[in-house]
Amino acid sequence: MHKITYDQINETLYTEVLPNGLTVYLLPKAGYHKTYGLFSTNYGSLDNRFVPLGESEPVTVPDGIAHFLEHKLFEKEAGDVFQVFGKQGASANAFTSFTKTSYLFSATDQIRLNLETLLDFVQEPYFTKESVEKEKGIIGQEIGMYQDDPYFLQFSGLLAQMYPDHPLAVDILGTVETIDKITPEDLYLCYRTFYQPSNMKLLVVGNIDPKETMDWIKANQAGKEFPEATPIRREFPEESLANIQRTGSRKLPLSRSKGALGIKGLMGDLPKDSRELLRFRYSINLLLALLFGNTSGNYLRLYDEGVIDDSFGFEYDLDREFSFAAFFGDSDAPEAMIEAVQQILLHFATDPEVNEANLALLKKKMLGKYFQSLNSLEYIANQFTQSLFGDLTVFDVPEVIASVTLADILAAGKVLINQDAFVTYYLYPEEEN
Repeated sequence: MHKITYDQINETLYTEVLPNGLTVYLLPKAGYHKTYGLFSTNYGSLDNRFVPLGESEPVTVPDGIAHFLEHKLFEKEAGDVFQVFGKQGASANAFTSFTKTSYLFSATDQIRLNLETLLDFVQEPYFTKESVEKEKGIIGQEIGMYQDDPYFLQFSGLLAQMYPDHPLAVDILGTVETIDKITPEDLYLCYRTFYQPSNMKLLVVGNIDPKETMDWIKANQAGKEFPEATPIRREFPEESLANIQRTGSRKLPLSRSKGALGIKGLMGDLPKDSRELLRFRYSINLLLALLFGNTSGNYLRLYDEGVIDDSFGFEYDLDREFSFAAFFGDSDAPEAMIEAVQQILLHFATDPEVNEANLALLKKKMLGKYFQSLNSLEYIANQFTQSLFGDLTVFDVPEVIASVTLADILAAGKVLINQDAFVTYYLYPEEEN
């Protein structure tokens, strides 16, 4: 078991790769009552075309299958795993993103029992034709709920403009039509390929003894048989700016219009080194906060002019297979709002807000938020499931943030901010009859 000490934040992490390929992280937190266990696979909604385990030719599976699989793993022949956790005094949950699927529990006692339950239910699939058909109706209702959410429709509409030929354009849940095609055989095929221990991570964080906890995990895994670890071959469409849809819109029953601007980043333009890639992410986050943070001169000016209001926000997302920035807000004149944002972005290099003094203040603020977030075991657990930055963890973040310079920010901005990569998307109120 490898021990890593992070003196700056007074944390000690224990890690080991087991013989079956599973990467285990243990983070003891003395004084905490709760313990979290999180079991994650590097498999999400994007991974719908791949070479199945033991085969040589790629297949395409229905959109939404990763999320469908997440739902079905909780259902066993003996009953619902949620109820098992409940009887053991634990709370359980799961979620699927574009790139990963995670299963977690939190408990104050019976940690070994709950940990073994987590490992066992994820590693023992059980799908029947009857249970799969039943689930289609449940997930269909979930899809319907999202279709009534204007914020969801705004975000998904923007993604579809940036990635028209990519699985990112399809919702994580899929569509009613795609999930209707899912069979138990499809689920087993995806499970065997992506739920290999070598494609998975386990984190236990809380009031634990690392050696004892690792012994529990090793004993559990040693009692199971797994296929030999095999590299996973995923296939994705070639990405460029040639196929982006410059603008789109939709009418909905809204009281005000919504405008959104997206900037599509190209993965080939990004650093290959894990640490440099993480620095790039924080460089962009810092740049956007300098330009549009709610204490920036730009934000205050646009707010005072009535161009934006409290609904205005922005984000930068970087994960395997995608990199994009998004800006969004409600407005009576959404085109004017988006135009104002575009102009600030295009002139970022000479913007008076982008200076050494503001950057120093912002880095302090970002680090303060980071240290505060370390009080949340759930935050730590979720951060550990990423796999984009190699061996770097959430505990490497302070050093990376501290190292970002003004030159880094300007260089990162030149990589991402390209007018040819801009797309816009608008939601307008339906006209009254």
